[in-house]
Amino acid sequence: MKLSVLTRKLHYWASAIITLPVLVILCTGLLLQLKKEVAWIQPVEHRGTGTVPSLGFDELLGIVRGIPETEVATWDDIHRLDVRPDRGIIKVTARNNWEVQVDAALGTVLQVAYRRSDLIESLHDGSWFHEAAKLWIFLPSGALLLFLLVTGIYLFAIPLLAKRRRRLNNAR
Repeated sequence: MKLSVLTRKLHYWASAIITLPVLVILCTGLLLQLKKEVAWIQPVEHRGTGTVPSLGFDELLGIVRGIPETEVATWDDIHRLDVRPDRGIIKVTARNNWEVQVDAALGTVLQVAYRRSDLIESLHDGSWFHEAAKLWIFLPSGALLLFLLVTGIYLFAIPLLAKRRRRLNNAR
């Protein structure tokens, strides 16, 4: 079997196999590119009043506990703290993906919003489906996509090189 025929068949079947995972990766990747521009994906980051956090952890937990959307009762209900001293805020992300932005100096709540970027990221890397999907479906799909790129370039170049060779032979 000629290399070009084998490459074409491999290219054809590899593209069919990875269609769904690559579609998920592509769509979620496009959304993640816009996360700083679209508040629906990730809440807009506000500015606090100071640059030195003066809130204690107990105060912070009390503030977030008072917001019903977060469903926070203990530290176990909090997924992440993101301290931004230069912006004067502390972002608290609850396990249910609600984000609370708190002024790090005054303790006032600047914003409460639902954060979708973490969900989109877990879809993007495949971990939302199952932790094994990340390594056994999405990683091979990425490798096959690289293979498709290389074989696509090869399949594109073959007719161009053949046409050039014919032109050079006819010129002699």
